[in-house]
Amino acid sequence: MELTLPPTVTARAFARLAEINETTDGAKALRVAVDGGGCSGFQYDIKLDDPAKDDLILESDGQRVVIDAISLPFLSNAVIDFSQELIGARFVIENPNATSSCGCGTSFSM
Repeated sequence: MELTLPPTVTARAFARLAEINETTDGAKALRVAVDGGGCSGFQYDIKLDDPAKDDLILESDGQRVVIDAISLPFLSNAVIDFSQELIGARFVIENPNATSSCGCGTSFSM
């Protein structure tokens, strides 16, 4: 049986989430989910949300990233980060389980 480890969240991602929460009414968690679809078979869904009962909660300095139980196996050992480049800024996922991904960066296959 393969060992499943939870994803990790970088300090940069938690810091960006804190900046976002400073500008909104009430702190929200960053939900990272995997849905079927996209040009490669699966796609990431990243949004602000409230934690649900069965979510895995990753927390640092009062900021929370939540992952539902269905998405968790797809994100085993992944790294959730925040990237700021000339072309834009976004949360990114480095997923060792993805065998390929498309140019948009949000769709992948396993």
